[in-house]
Amino acid sequence: MKIMMQIFRPCQNLFVLWNCLIILGIVQVPFAFAWPDKNVQIIVPFPPGGSSDVLARAISQSMSERLGKTFIVENKAGATGTIGTNLVVKSPPDGYTLLVASLGPYVIAPHLIKNVPYDPTKDLDAISLMVQAPNVMVVPASSPHQSVADVLNHLKKNPNKMSFASSGAGSSDHLSAELFWLQTGTSGIHVPYKGGAPAITDLIGAQIDISFQNINSVIQHIRSGKLRALAITSDKRSILMPNVPTLNESGVTGANVASWQAIAAPRGLPMEIKKKLHAAVVLALEDKKVRENFSDVGFEIISSSPEQFTEFMATEYARWKKIIETRNIKVE
Repeated sequence: MKIMMQIFRPCQNLFVLWNCLIILGIVQVPFAFAWPDKNVQIIVPFPPGGSSDVLARAISQSMSERLGKTFIVENKAGATGTIGTNLVVKSPPDGYTLLVASLGPYVIAPHLIKNVPYDPTKDLDAISLMVQAPNVMVVPASSPHQSVADVLNHLKKNPNKMSFASSGAGSSDHLSAELFWLQTGTSGIHVPYKGGAPAITDLIGAQIDISFQNINSVIQHIRSGKLRALAITSDKRSILMPNVPTLNESGVTGANVASWQAIAAPRGLPMEIKKKLHAAVVLALEDKKVRENFSDVGFEIISSSPEQFTEFMATEYARWKKIIETRNIKVE
């Protein structure tokens, strides 16, 4: 008791006494108790307007309202999403810097690009797999191709002549084309763009022959008649396009691809912050307006647990590693 009194003697007021108790470990204060006590930065490693950007802005508004601090979305595009992702990896794991991205930076780019400065399986704390959606094989309205069979016939007669647009090297639409060629024994010309919007613009203008695009990015153009959908890369037909067959139905197996978006943080995030953050993300995705807006364009709301996302990412990481090595795909 005398020793304790000697320690407490310098504590002249309650505030100092409280700090003394914390230092001694007598009182435990949860690190996450005050989180967030300032604005939170959400980095999207792609240009504005894409799926990841739209999703990040949708949940940021809901999370700002629920948690009382502003969640600010910042676009840090470049190098297939690896520049922005690396910024997150290098940030303090305090819950004030988050990553919202598609599968590219998480499970594709590390196998595709030399010297990627991070390992997503070791340097990121998974928060939640938020949404996923299939890709759609689309051609311009003026295209002579009416089916997957037409495309295959053309590819076999004209190898390496048909142009396939993508939103960038390593994107899900790029890898969809690579997987399609692998499974059908065909080949085409990959034309990477800096984002989905310019790729779709050139596709509509018939400057590009064909593309696999995220359903949410092209659904309005399909409905308006500017693009023709030939197949969807999911196990089942989409309720948004019930007349469009799956690749399996079109005779192409093993080429199903889902584009997905997820949220993560720098590795080392305190558990209490992780729990609070995950709960806020789930509530944001359950918001009626958010759910309706994304479901209407073909997204499936997932809102997985951190453990489920970690397991899913490991499976996807191994899958795309094998495909990239088999196809010998490289991006300098």
